[in-house]
Amino acid sequence: MVKETKYYDILGVNPNVSEQELKKAYRKLALKYHPDKNPDAGDKFKEISQAFEVLADPKKRQIYDEGGEQALKEGGGDSGFHNPMDIFDMFFGGMGGGRNRGPRKGKDVIHQLNVTLDELYKGNTRKLAIQKNVICDKCNGRGGKEGAVQKCGSCRGMGVEVHIRQLGPGMVQQMQTTCRTCKGEREVINERDRCKKCEGQKVAREKKVLEVHIDKGMTDGQQIKFSGEGDQEPGLEPGDICIVLEEKPHNVFTRKKADLIYNMKLDLIDSLCGFKRTITTLDGRVLVIETKPGEVIKNLEYRAIENEGMPKYKSPFERGRLIIAFDVVFPENNFLPTDKLNKLRSILPPSQFSSQLDNINEAEECVLHPYDPNMANSKGQDRYHERHQVYDSDDEGGMPGGAQRVQCASN
Repeated sequence: MVKETKYYDILGVNPNVSEQELKKAYRKLALKYHPDKNPDAGDKFKEISQAFEVLADPKKRQIYDEGGEQALKEGGGDSGFHNPMDIFDMFFGGMGGGRNRGPRKGKDVIHQLNVTLDELYKGNTRKLAIQKNVICDKCNGRGGKEGAVQKCGSCRGMGVEVHIRQLGPGMVQQMQTTCRTCKGEREVINERDRCKKCEGQKVAREKKVLEVHIDKGMTDGQQIKFSGEGDQEPGLEPGDICIVLEEKPHNVFTRKKADLIYNMKLDLIDSLCGFKRTITTLDGRVLVIETKPGEVIKNLEYRAIENEGMPKYKSPFERGRLIIAFDVVFPENNFLPTDKLNKLRSILPPSQFSSQLDNINEAEECVLHPYDPNMANSKGQDRYHERHQVYDSDDEGGMPGGAQRVQCASN
């Protein structure tokens, strides 16, 4: 039982979330609220990063679960937080991080691409249209004609303006703001000399179509990088475009690493007497499975078929397993025909437990009634008890529908 759920709520997960599900939730929200994609969501991006930083650290997560934010602040753990952008860069493999060697490089651009399990199984090529900045070809990235760029006179080429405010006798406050004239660019271009195509911005928006090759066996969250395809900016080496794969749920199979899990429902007669069934794979092949004569399949039992799971990345001829999870469906009718029971008893193995009747002569008569643990302590379950109390106290009556009472041992 956790004391607070704020950090879990921010990431949209429950307190029992696994490490893999936690990372998936952070990745999805971080890409959605990243300042480059959503400039007005800075505070939200910070909250997401702080929540992930705590919950991704087992020690911090335990302290938070036991004592909440207050426990972290009181020295139970490191109460300070890292820069949200640093966490983002570390999670996505250092994309957009500082580079000390070679020419300065622009920011990397990250896009999320939803893919199906079929695409990850068979491979596919998708075309992705993006908008990016390219250096204006009319002015060659100058923003205007030759000599049009001048140092900003308002901030003297500093990019910021300093304001001093008198607070009282001998007290002043100094504030620094981005220059309103050059907007922090440190230089300006006279309006009449600006490039007509880029309007002095030095770059123009351009549509780019990328061919994204999804290889067999790729995984949820895997990244596909296009080096040098990011936004262009004068004086900087273009950044990269990174495509992050987001696997969509499949309506038949569930993936677990290299294995595929298939849920198969069986009637009681199938589980006891055997069956023959087919499974259509993700590449369209049909597999036939059957049980051996006399083999009993229990509820929630598993069977596996080797080399019929997901292909392994960069080794597509190697595959995981196809795991079949059996769900035995019992008859909906609670009462079987009495004329069939004796025949059924003669066929099935004898009961190992029905003869365990201790102190039968001292036993008290009780009534069994249906019970749903999901409704326990709820008003619906309370009303159900009220409806059936009359049968517990009625010595002559019985359960509705002709159900017989059963014996239970008294203490």
